[in-house]
Amino acid sequence: MSAEFQHREAMTIPARYGKAVRLKQGEAVQVINLHGTQVVDCWAYNAEDVSEYMCMEATRVWNQRLNPKVGDSFITSQRHPILTLVADTSPGVHDTFMAACDARRYELLGCTEPHRNCHDNLFEGMRELGVTLPHGNLASFNIFMNIQVQPDGITLKTLPVVTKPGDYIVLRAEMDCFVAFSACPQDIVSIQGQGDNTPRDAELRILTSGFPQVQVQGAWVPA
Repeated sequence: MSAEFQHREAMTIPARYGKAVRLKQGEAVQVINLHGTQVVDCWAYNAEDVSEYMCMEATRVWNQRLNPKVGDSFITSQRHPILTLVADTSPGVHDTFMAACDARRYELLGCTEPHRNCHDNLFEGMRELGVTLPHGNLASFNIFMNIQVQPDGITLKTLPVVTKPGDYIVLRAEMDCFVAFSACPQDIVSIQGQGDNTPRDAELRILTSGFPQVQVQGAWVPA
């Protein structure tokens, strides 16, 4: 699997938990869907100023797309590129619309006991790196999540992932940054693949070379 990629570290994102990594500008992180069934939420922060964060709203404006494809960059709240999608062996089905799950989401789904959630995983992963975030962020990039825009152009439909075991994406850092991930704990709404809706492990690799190099595209402007 991706033997040509040189990596300095590999780690497991345990099912229902989160991990965060620090990348130097020009490094990349590979997110591997080990079982082909798992949604992985993703956030990124400027390592020099965590008040600047990867922003889905600004990203959609920059790329003029609902969801990214290879060659597209993710844009911060200060409208700077922070990550670029440089490789994707999955069907390319990801999501920038749905809010990350949090404790309140599970209350609304009927849970009466605490339930692990992506938003808490974000904070836990960053704390492991010694970083305290100044505020929450429900607007994650939902890797491998299958949200379909319906024919009316306004309705969204939530479906299970369509990846296969070993599918991956590679995100290149355009600045020194922290990137946080959550192996989504969702087991009520049917988003995990293979029909059993069971959260499973994913894998991260911090890449130093060998991955595709693409040029960052400028912001979209009207023709």
